[in-house]
Amino acid sequence: MRGVRLPPPRRKQVEIPPLEVLNVPAANLPPRFRVVPALVAGSGLRQGELFGLEVGQVDFLRGRAVDVARQLVTLSPNPPYLGPVKTAESARVVPLAQVTLDAVAAHLAAFPATEITIEDRTDPRTLVTRVARLLFTMPDGQPVTRHRWSAVWMPAARAVGLAPQTGLHTLRHLYASLLIRHCESVKTVQKRLGHSSAAITLDTYAHLWPDADDRTREAIEQAFTAAEIDGAADTVRTKRRSS
Repeated sequence: MRGVRLPPPRRKQVEIPPLEVLNVPAANLPPRFRVVPALVAGSGLRQGELFGLEVGQVDFLRGRAVDVARQLVTLSPNPPYLGPVKTAESARVVPLAQVTLDAVAAHLAAFPATEITIEDRTDPRTLVTRVARLLFTMPDGQPVTRHRWSAVWMPAARAVGLAPQTGLHTLRHLYASLLIRHCESVKTVQKRLGHSSAAITLDTYAHLWPDADDRTREAIEQAFTAAEIDGAADTVRTKRRSS
């Protein structure tokens, strides 16, 4: 069997939850986290990007966007810190709908951001400890680590019958599906999600781009009609019938 290559494993198609899933876990989350599902589904942020988000990175007025510049890194047993995003392409500016901005503004009105001191390793050449105003913190004012978030999210998910694997990444898939449904290109979806390449975007979401066969037929029919290819085809059919 030496030299025999195994076939590549099949990538499991991602399952896209319905929009109604946004309201289901949110109602069972603590009030300080109820905006999280809507924000992830409205921006496509990864979990680390979300919980490393500072108030100053959200442009509420002119840009109506969020500047994804860093993420919260949690490597137990070390304390959490702010670090660079996953890839160079993950550093991006994501436009936000007004409904998403309104939800974030309401969250901040109810739970104003407090200053915490945290190590910032975003620039590996300059490691600093500074004050940050994170959009989300735990009730004790500490950053939202993966372990602590699981303790918040999982009971809410189980209470409404969501599958155990239904985490925030599922809502990121929902964001991508909404862009695809409204005919955004592969490059646009890649840019919004911060994928390192368009190939990753296609590998994950190619099955969501609708009506590929119909669009192919329509494109050829339109092109042939414009070039009067139908007339030539009629001539060929006429000659065949006469022969």
